[in-house]
Amino acid sequence: MSENIQIISNSSVRVLITSVANQFGVERRFPKDITIADFKMKLVLLTGGGQATMKLQLFGKDNKLMCVMDDDSALLGSYPVDDDMRIHVEDKTIQLGEFEDVSKVEKYEMNEDEYEKRTDSVRAFKERNKMGRFNPELQKLKADEKQQKDLLEKEKAESMKIGDRCEVR
Repeated sequence: MSENIQIISNSSVRVLITSVANQFGVERRFPKDITIADFKMKLVLLTGGGQATMKLQLFGKDNKLMCVMDDDSALLGSYPVDDDMRIHVEDKTIQLGEFEDVSKVEKYEMNEDEYEKRTDSVRAFKERNKMGRFNPELQKLKADEKQQKDLLEKEKAESMKIGDRCEVR
């Protein structure tokens, strides 16, 4: 007598991808019917490692190593991968924090005169709408408050005499 055996599982899996390149992980969903080689191509964008130099390790929900995913022709679903597991990417060609060092990034800087001429800047918007430091009424109110505070402090300072005691709490 032959039994009809049917395996029902999700066609995709949600995993946490970690690598030696960064200190944080990225959670993504991948189809189970892609090969490990295709999976590595997707991981190139997430980790910065090379497809040929990647070594994949599957960690269970308890964060224990379950297996090494080393057969590039096998399907992702052929490994015991399930939701909320972690796949760690080892790659000797990348270093920890390599993509987090922003000092290597060339920055665009605009001089003050060029920025002043622009009409689509935050400063131009604030000037048009009289917001923040470009609101003369608000600036006058702040100046008056500061003057009152300074006057009050001056009066307190003048009322003190040498030898007066103070209590600190």
